[in-house]
Amino acid sequence: MPFVTTADGTEIFFKDWGPKDAQPIVFHHGWPLSSDDWDAQMLFFAGHGYRVVAHDRRGHGRSAQVPDGHDMDHYAADASAVAEHLNLRNAVHIGHSTGGGEVARYVAKHGEPQGRVAKAVLVSAVPPLMLKTEANPEGLPIEVFDGFRKALADNRAQFFLDVPTGPFYGFNREGAEVHQGVIRNWWRQGMMGSALAHYAGIKAFSETDQTEDLKAISVPTLVLHGEDDQIVPIHDAALKAIELLRNGTLKTYPGLSHGMLTVNADLLNADLLAFVRG
Repeated sequence: MPFVTTADGTEIFFKDWGPKDAQPIVFHHGWPLSSDDWDAQMLFFAGHGYRVVAHDRRGHGRSAQVPDGHDMDHYAADASAVAEHLNLRNAVHIGHSTGGGEVARYVAKHGEPQGRVAKAVLVSAVPPLMLKTEANPEGLPIEVFDGFRKALADNRAQFFLDVPTGPFYGFNREGAEVHQGVIRNWWRQGMMGSALAHYAGIKAFSETDQTEDLKAISVPTLVLHGEDDQIVPIHDAALKAIELLRNGTLKTYPGLSHGMLTVNADLLNADLLAFVRG
């Protein structure tokens, strides 16, 4: 299995498909999942001749279940270790949810300074800041995230069924077409990872202020968000992010959920391809 070892000795699992001389498309997954969450996109872009790369975040999927480093700085540094190991250049980095925060931090702190990034995409992404603070009064109160932590600590297996069955894919909406395989795959990916990494990751995705990351990004950046996102509300994320990006484009989707990349893959893949080619 392909792994890269980071500066602090953490083994990060990655996938690398397609021609090695093709333009790389790099995918960054959300909490608490793995690179498997990008199957629909990786197969699609590989089929269009691109080199597709994705890794499992530390403590997630097949990467090492280390006890520390579960924060946005380490997430971005780990992504950089993969990019450097594979010598990826002219890459398009696409991040979903927490992975969108990882992309913003990576591009700002590593990718652009190293000249490796051509474009970025933030899909249903957490930046600039989810938590309600004095400076961010429209954010979600800390009690929401404390509830996540309690549910995870009390019964992670049940929590990881409740999230995809309900708000993640909008399966709790009246008339929604529920996909049991999608729910089971979410659960499978989540339970592969470390409970400690997932617990600590809640703080990383909710309390990390990425205002300066967004301001620092200069490459073309596409922001995609579902207007019925029950996990990362659009007014807390995309509508604020687009105001901070120097070279950003916003597209929203009426009625679509946080997990639209999976349940609306055909629509999202077409929009991603148009941006990559544009």
